[in-house]
Amino acid sequence: MKYVIFDMINANLIDFSLVEETSLETLRLSLDTTKCVLKYKGETPAFLVGLQEYNQEEILQITSNSDWYKDE
Repeated sequence: MKYVIFDMINANLIDFSLVEETSLETLRLSLDTTKCVLKYKGETPAFLVGLQEYNQEEILQITSNSDWYKDE
């Protein structure tokens, strides 16, 4: 599985048939809702080409910081 951080301003470009998420409602959003995490298998979908790819360990580390996670 590969992961990318995607800007929500471009959410209309997400092709849900090419990623593991199924709709806007299933996206993992940053706390400020400006970014989301998308995951996919195999070849990089065209709309994600050029974005930094992460593995699971890397994306878990990124999303555990204060931009993505609020300790309550």
